[in-house]
Amino acid sequence: MVPSRRTLPVRHDAARRSPEHVPCAQGTKAMLSSPATNQLPAFSCLPCLTRDQEGYIWGAIAALIWGGFFAYSRLGIEAGLNAADLAFLRYGTAGALMLPWLLRRDVRSLGGVGWLRGAVFALLAGPLFVLVSAAGFAFAPLAHGAVIQLGTVTLMGTVLARAFLDERVGIMRAIGLAVIVAGLAITVGPGLLDGGSQAWKGDLLFAGAGLMWALFTLLQHRWSADPMATTAAISVLSLLVYAPAYLLIRGPQALIAAGPFMVMEFAIVLGVFSGIVSLFAFGRAVSCLGAARASLFPALAPGVAILLGVPLAGEMPTLTQVAGVVVLTAGLMLSIRQRSAG
Repeated sequence: MVPSRRTLPVRHDAARRSPEHVPCAQGTKAMLSSPATNQLPAFSCLPCLTRDQEGYIWGAIAALIWGGFFAYSRLGIEAGLNAADLAFLRYGTAGALMLPWLLRRDVRSLGGVGWLRGAVFALLAGPLFVLVSAAGFAFAPLAHGAVIQLGTVTLMGTVLARAFLDERVGIMRAIGLAVIVAGLAITVGPGLLDGGSQAWKGDLLFAGAGLMWALFTLLQHRWSADPMATTAAISVLSLLVYAPAYLLIRGPQALIAAGPFMVMEFAIVLGVFSGIVSLFAFGRAVSCLGAARASLFPALAPGVAILLGVPLAGEMPTLTQVAGVVVLTAGLMLSIRQRSAG
């Protein structure tokens, strides 16, 4: 006779103790088994946190880096560089660093993003975005760019998410949006009233740049694009298209005159942090919080730039600017505090 097999009793808490029901283990398992596709992974990069908490962290990281980009861009302009030079340093460095990562993936599908979608992303968040934004300063003062461009990102990001993604906008978020816009106006102070007869041209360019970033935010969420693959697509396509045009038309004379140490410093800040880390961080914020709430974080960039101006340029912020930063932060907290209702 064949000895009968004894069936062991199944513990009712086995499912609860399986890796799928343990947050940290769930993230690790998904990370190891997830294929390289263009779909956003279902796990959290910081699996011990909730998706909201992770989104706040990534959004804050992106805002800090954007503030540094504004501050260093100002230093670069004062050192004799222009928008074309800064765009080359940003996307040339990022593209060169991300190219090996992309080559290890499926190049035929541009790392899973797709060539058509990658081209759209590069058009909206690539060198053209930097050039359109910088061109506005030829007609309008800095204060207009801070309020109009970032205000457009915040407001249009919410409007587009509501219209195309059906993300709800509750009372608290609407109040928070109004407070954010007020905080932007307070931060730039009297400079908002400066300008001349040509200022409207710069304002249109600022609004256009803000709309470009809002559309990028919407499409990244709608297409469920992987943040790292999106970053690689934008960086590499920008390198392939913009770098040859820059070297042919503008030339590297301004970079040579700036010196190797300044070029290296700007390549690290603009290329590594702004070109790679901030794009990835913002992509994670979009996937965790949604397009509407993630689009609120760019509004913090002017305040960060003002605070960074102290160590970088020795410029002390005024009491009005400090008050504006406080109001901005309060508006952001109001807007993101509720997930479902606002």
